[in-house]
Amino acid sequence: MSQFVQQFRADAIVGEPEVVEDGRSVREVATDPAWLRLKEAAIALQGLQAKDGSVGQESDRPAAAEHARVIVDSIAALAPAFPHDASYLAALQRDFGRWAEEGFGIPDFLDALNEFQPQRHRVDGLGHLVVFPMYTQNGSPDRYVEALLVEVIWPEFVAELEAGDYGNKLFVALRFVDFTPGYDTNSAVLFPETVAMREIPRFTWGAIFQDREAARYRRVVRAAAEITKLELPADAAAMLDDQHLTEETFVMWDIIHDRSHMRGDLPFDPFMIKQRMPFFLYSLEELRCDLTAFRESVKLERELSALPEAELSEAQRAIRDHAHLVQYAVIFDRIFRFAITGTRVRNYDGLGGQLLFAWMHQHGVLHWTDTRLTIDWEDVPEVVIALSDRINELYWRSIDRPKVAHWLAAYEMLTQTLTPHPASVWARGLSDEVLTGAPKGYTDQVLDDEFPLSMFYEALNKKMAGVIESTAGITGATDTAAGAPGEEA
Repeated sequence: MSQFVQQFRADAIVGEPEVVEDGRSVREVATDPAWLRLKEAAIALQGLQAKDGSVGQESDRPAAAEHARVIVDSIAALAPAFPHDASYLAALQRDFGRWAEEGFGIPDFLDALNEFQPQRHRVDGLGHLVVFPMYTQNGSPDRYVEALLVEVIWPEFVAELEAGDYGNKLFVALRFVDFTPGYDTNSAVLFPETVAMREIPRFTWGAIFQDREAARYRRVVRAAAEITKLELPADAAAMLDDQHLTEETFVMWDIIHDRSHMRGDLPFDPFMIKQRMPFFLYSLEELRCDLTAFRESVKLERELSALPEAELSEAQRAIRDHAHLVQYAVIFDRIFRFAITGTRVRNYDGLGGQLLFAWMHQHGVLHWTDTRLTIDWEDVPEVVIALSDRINELYWRSIDRPKVAHWLAAYEMLTQTLTPHPASVWARGLSDEVLTGAPKGYTDQVLDDEFPLSMFYEALNKKMAGVIESTAGITGATDTAAGAPGEEA
């Protein structure tokens, strides 16, 4: 270990740090020289890191120590702007110091992670400085040091919703302010399990960047509506012109979705995190939670609409109005973006979008006639809730079924609406050898693209691919103009 690294201390301060006044907004912090130095040092450190986060080349470690020193000094300079994160930012400096002193092996930031508790500070507009060696879902698979400035989205109506029947103490809604390249991607989540650490703690929060979800929704739906000549209802069209409104709609959707994963008549472990299973089971779980958000939004809208306007509080009116918008968001994001985003390799979110589109089409509320898409909105709630019921029944019956029998029942349910690949072994019928064997044999027989895109989606995908690709790295501050939609599907 070099003398330079040996002399590194977690509390080292080089030069005089800038004074950051308490109370400055996180957007003001984004222009602070200390943040700009931190971001630059993190990016430089990424260039020295291996996939596991370590700095493998001994010759690179003095430079890594210098970058880490800049990061620590910058965190110390910026900490007064984030008094609610004081213990976390102090632990973060110690973790960087220990990592450097130990020679930049595989990083361990468990101590700092345990101190970071954003779910305790859900205040609209509140900022956080977040720095961890981590991978970013749908972004970088490598555990590089990433740095973010974020602010909380927590309007009054969401606080009231969460305090009532939709409690979700772990859920944090965020907006990007600035970030390092790991988030200049499709990643729209900040999850503690992605951080490099020595052991797995009990996770106490999960965050979603609603501004990214809203911005890409607006861009994709605007383009898809133009391509398919879909006439949007006035309030659905208004969402496409209002980033703030769409963000709040996505917060409501996600807070209900997130809590739904462990509620209901479920298989013992609906995620089956430690198990290998056919990807279409993940499709049904994610779609189940989205459709739960849809049906609960229908319920909220109807209950609050039945009350006299004068009796409603401002928050109740906002819940009612956003509940209506959540229904558009679930349908349009699922059928326009999810279905054709990503590869066709075990694309479980894509499959969920395909299922919703086909179900609505086959139940007579979605029409593709004369190369024009139309939707019978008055009849949509009952049809979509019927699909939710179908999935819920599948789950309820699974409690009494063997695991692989549940898998077979789920596949049968899907094939009642979607057409599998002509070469599908599952569609032809699994052999007795597979049926009597281990579950792994079942999973191995599932094609990467078990349910290919329909002709409608094949055509739509060709016209939408550029628009969807353009949403990588998008934020609420990005110009979300859709651009030229191309020809009709």
